[in-house]
Amino acid sequence: MEYELTIQQTPTRKEKPDYNDLSFGKHFTDHMFVMDYNEENGWFDARIIPYEPLLMDPSSLVFHYGQAVFEGMKAYNSNDEVLLFRPEKNFNRLNISNERMNIPAVDPDFLVESLKKLIHIDRDWIPTSEGQSLYIRPFIIATEPALSVKPSANYKLMIILSPVGAYYSNSDQMSPVSIYVEDEYVRSVKGGVGFTKTAGNYAASLKAQTKASELGYDQVLWLDAIEKKYIEEVGSMNIFFKVNGEIITPALNGSILDGITRDSVIELLRYWGYNVQERRVSMDEIEQAYRDGILEEVFGTGTAAVISPVGTLQWKDEELVVNHNETGDVSLALYETISGIQTGEKEDNLGWTVPLEMKQS
Repeated sequence: MEYELTIQQTPTRKEKPDYNDLSFGKHFTDHMFVMDYNEENGWFDARIIPYEPLLMDPSSLVFHYGQAVFEGMKAYNSNDEVLLFRPEKNFNRLNISNERMNIPAVDPDFLVESLKKLIHIDRDWIPTSEGQSLYIRPFIIATEPALSVKPSANYKLMIILSPVGAYYSNSDQMSPVSIYVEDEYVRSVKGGVGFTKTAGNYAASLKAQTKASELGYDQVLWLDAIEKKYIEEVGSMNIFFKVNGEIITPALNGSILDGITRDSVIELLRYWGYNVQERRVSMDEIEQAYRDGILEEVFGTGTAAVISPVGTLQWKDEELVVNHNETGDVSLALYETISGIQTGEKEDNLGWTVPLEMKQS
């Protein structure tokens, strides 16, 4: 299907934030992409318009039954151009979430091209300092005014942009995080929606995250919902273990998010010659590897931080200290390589980046 994109630029640009003090998701650019859906027209009226609040009916289905999906990606400044990192993977994954949440599929190619135009219009918002980027948030919400429990007949797709600072400050660059292994609450079960990026997954995680924070830990590691022993993922990351020279990560099982960074790490590690195992792995196995002295590294992968080394794991009544609570060689190499590819500082041998020419035409 052919789509038409209209562009309405704002006559008044907003004041930029202090780029030396950027926090995550607090500032938004001048424009946003919007597209609507109804049963008669399908996806239609694609437009780039000034960033503005939404006017919605209080009975819109998203408010009552949570029919909403989203994605997260970044654009990186690289001299006279901007680089996107595997954007087609994010929009393809959006359709996986759409299918599970009974939301109509979108056209990934059209969205990539529309995103390029949106970024070009708001190119002056792209931070240029080391570690900074333009965060991209595509999302879809159900907008039909109705209180019956059913799939919505109307949807709104939006893409908003936010300049963000480095995930790590200069004082704690790549400093290992602490993880609380949750064995009371559960995140998802096979057959559920754990493999999607739907809003309810994250709402359900907040209680356990609050609990972990109160105990002094940075994030939560979720276990399977049935036996509460097999590792799934961290709240905002997929998880990897280096055990006796091999890399192990939980296999995608229907309740684990298929992370774009996860996929990139696996591909890169295999490119480097590592044996990467995607399989079921229990906390008992990791605890035994720790006791045997062969648990060499633990790290998380995600869009926000790329690589997060894990220094401690709180499991049952014991704290497992990994690699003397120091960043491991593999974690550091992955971070430097993927971050370098994203910003154009390292050669992209795997064809991951999509360049956008940012010179004024």
